[in-house]
Amino acid sequence: MLSDVAVDHREKAYALLKADADKILQLIKVQMDNLTMPQCPLYEEVLDTQMFGLSREIHFAVRLNLITEEEGKDLLDNLEKQLNVLHEASQRS
Repeated sequence: MLSDVAVDHREKAYALLKADADKILQLIKVQMDNLTMPQCPLYEEVLDTQMFGLSREIHFAVRLNLITEEEGKDLLDNLEKQLNVLHEASQRS
């Protein structure tokens, strides 16, 4: 059984990772609304860099047993789904 401290650390780690995923989504929304379109190399580079950084954060948290691999995969999958929705919406505009 996990101690209260361990549970607290796990919850905080997941919340921080989720907040970072949300920041990436917001950054991409702003970029799509104001700066560039998804076909632009700058858009691709920002997205790739941000996603790589988040995946490394998640990997680190998994190695520390702060989140499970499944939780990390779910975070990335959810962010990718939301980004795909944004991309599709921008294609229709």
